[in-house]
Amino acid sequence: MAELDIGKHCVVEDCKQKDFLPFICDGCSEVFCVEHRRRDSHSCSEVSVKKETVKCGGNTCTSYPCTYHGCNGKKLLPVVCTHCEKHFCLAHRHQDDHECEKLEVPKPRMAATQQLVKEIVESKKSAPARGRRGAKNSETAAKVALMKLKLHAVGDKSLPQTERTYFQVFLPKGGTEKSKPIFFCSKWSVGKVVDYAASLASLKNNNNILTAKKLRLCHPLSGEALQMDSTLESWVSNTECPLYNGGNVILEYLDNDCKGLDDVNSYFGCP
Repeated sequence: MAELDIGKHCVVEDCKQKDFLPFICDGCSEVFCVEHRRRDSHSCSEVSVKKETVKCGGNTCTSYPCTYHGCNGKKLLPVVCTHCEKHFCLAHRHQDDHECEKLEVPKPRMAATQQLVKEIVESKKSAPARGRRGAKNSETAAKVALMKLKLHAVGDKSLPQTERTYFQVFLPKGGTEKSKPIFFCSKWSVGKVVDYAASLASLKNNNNILTAKKLRLCHPLSGEALQMDSTLESWVSNTECPLYNGGNVILEYLDNDCKGLDDVNSYFGCP
């Protein structure tokens, strides 16, 4: 079979290599191999880099003038744009700086995406810092803690899983134990929750004595002493200041006229 006439030879005299996928120079329109496809590698007759010969202290030097319109800058070494292959000074070497004819303008959709990302980043920088124990942080922390609580919490094993509500119960100050993971029935009243937690944590409970300090269940954010006749379920479903399944609650002895705790952070080790 006769040899197929595919490809063309590089026109560089010392090369003449046959390339099956030859390159055609967009300057001189000649055919070149991959090694000589660039203008500066085949001494292109249309090469844009201009040279000037000047006197440098009695010696002859070659300088390269910047081709950007209106610029008179010159350099002793060529600085060629790899895209348009023209020479520029250092101030105009980037595509944006010399309005490169081959500069790729971002597509509208990409530009819009970049702007959106920029706006999101700026908005997060300017957003005010949230409190360490804000409601949103408490909800997120409770979801993570719930998984751990289910492994270690104590409670009535006969309660259906669907009725269980888990809390890390922080105990009254001055005791040997700081907190205890306990689960309760969501349908119980706060008063029953207090009695049950007190029995599991071996706490003294004088809630039936009129003049004694009362053991109260307090909200971990506001410090409010919860009403004894309200249900646990009502606090979990509360939209304004809820308790979270997997979150914290505080047990503390309060005077009869006290409405809650002044400093809840001291129970969690916060300054």
